[in-house]
Amino acid sequence: MQHLPDSSSTSFPPGFVWGVATSAFQIEGAASADGKGPSIWDSFCRQPGAIADASNGDIACEHYQRWEQDLDLIAGLGVDAYRFSVSWPRVRPSGSGAWNEAGLAFYERLVDGLLARGIKPYLTLNHWDLPQALQDIGGWGSRETVQRFVEYACGMAARLGDRVVSIATHNEPWVVAQLGHESGVFAPGLKDRKLAAQVSHHLLLSHGLALQALRAQGCKAELGIVLNLSPMHPASDAAADRAKARLEDGRLLRWYMDPLFKGRYPQDVLDELGGDAPAVQPADMQAITAAMDFLGVNYYSRSVVSAGQPWDVHSSGREVTDMGWEVYPEGLTELLLRLQRDYPVPPLFVTENGGAFKDVLSADGRVHDEGRTRYIAAHIAAVAEAMRQGVRMGGYMVWSLMDNFEWASGYEKRFGIVHVDYASQQRTLKDSARWYREFLQQQRAVR
Repeated sequence: MQHLPDSSSTSFPPGFVWGVATSAFQIEGAASADGKGPSIWDSFCRQPGAIADASNGDIACEHYQRWEQDLDLIAGLGVDAYRFSVSWPRVRPSGSGAWNEAGLAFYERLVDGLLARGIKPYLTLNHWDLPQALQDIGGWGSRETVQRFVEYACGMAARLGDRVVSIATHNEPWVVAQLGHESGVFAPGLKDRKLAAQVSHHLLLSHGLALQALRAQGCKAELGIVLNLSPMHPASDAAADRAKARLEDGRLLRWYMDPLFKGRYPQDVLDELGGDAPAVQPADMQAITAAMDFLGVNYYSRSVVSAGQPWDVHSSGREVTDMGWEVYPEGLTELLLRLQRDYPVPPLFVTENGGAFKDVLSADGRVHDEGRTRYIAAHIAAVAEAMRQGVRMGGYMVWSLMDNFEWASGYEKRFGIVHVDYASQQRTLKDSARWYREFLQQQRAVR
């Protein structure tokens, strides 16, 4: 095994937050229990061919029933924080109108359970599971959904805002817009470039309006958004590859960062979109630039862009995860430095980072996931290097606490540092979880 950072080679300041992350649809199950309404992912899973193994989120990890056991697992790792999401259709089944008290009570128990174990709750409002009832009237393509989201944010803050440390509005709006509405490989499974651009604008607008409303309501939690970001590297020095990489950087990073921090969309992407550019009303951009307390960054790999044939991920000779993603930890350092250089960002949090690998329960009852352990250790070292070069970092969270429903991949891809046997729901700490626990113990010893 390659060198892993320890407390002597990689130390972090006392206030640095260490955590693990999950999302509601991926772990909770209980798809229609206690008054929960259907989400767009409940519907999407039932489209033939949508999910690789034809599975769904009906049962998942049974976290809705097993939450206390899972919180004990989290506490046993010695982390400071747990990032989770609320299922909007569990707390407000139709996305508007009546709230579901049973759903709200579940998240109150969860937050109180975290606090009782000394773990800081980091809440995400939208991790993709939009109520199907809102999709039926236009979903994120409609400004009405923007208003419904603001109401939802205020309602959750009224119930939990006094106890959660942090509220993120959206997780990875690029995924919702592009994969959900342009390529159609994620819910709601639409393929319309103009609609996708409008969806991205409405997600950003709902974020800004929600932050304004939460602050007006007196919410004390730290407020921000979570973006999936990667450095874009041209496959060669050819002018066409460099131009393509620049445009893809615009579509992934600058399309979200520019409006959030500069109050405008990048002109090169607007030019490329042409008539598919979103409709923007006069006060929209001012709302989108609402001040944030943190920016969440989800990082898994770099992107290598070619104007011709797609780049062969194996050509670099690096390790490739089970998702087909190159292991490229120095890209995280590069990304964090670039964000702080190019934008007036608040403190940055790595809100997701991890790898899918083909895990096997060994005869000794353990999961010896050396690849994942190396991956996490190398990316923690990459965060330390960014901090050494002056980046203001607030924390790092492993994706994911446990194996779960990996969206269109179903249960075939495992990201967890805790193994889940889906037949028995047995949880088993993988070697990566044991390493993370020991690493955190070392960190505390040197503080």
